[in-house]
Amino acid sequence: MNPAGARPCLNPLFRMQWEQAQQSWVLLYPEGMVKLNQSAAEILRRCDGERDMQGIVTDLEQAFSATGLAADVNAFLEIARAQRWVVWK
Repeated sequence: MNPAGARPCLNPLFRMQWEQAQQSWVLLYPEGMVKLNQSAAEILRRCDGERDMQGIVTDLEQAFSATGLAADVNAFLEIARAQRWVVWK
């Protein structure tokens, strides 16, 4: 579980960028690259260290006219933390 009130941000070991050749967002790191699907990219783009998980969920729900995304966002952020793509402030 993510710490209450903590704010996720991209681990400084990774850089996220749009890859024209891949037509997708990718995470670059010294040993390689991770191609992100659209959902993962949208979540990680909001991991700026300013928003907590609820802020990210609210922004995604507004941007995509959706509701009930909290469980999916939390599950993804758990995976992203295990992969060390994000750290929590």
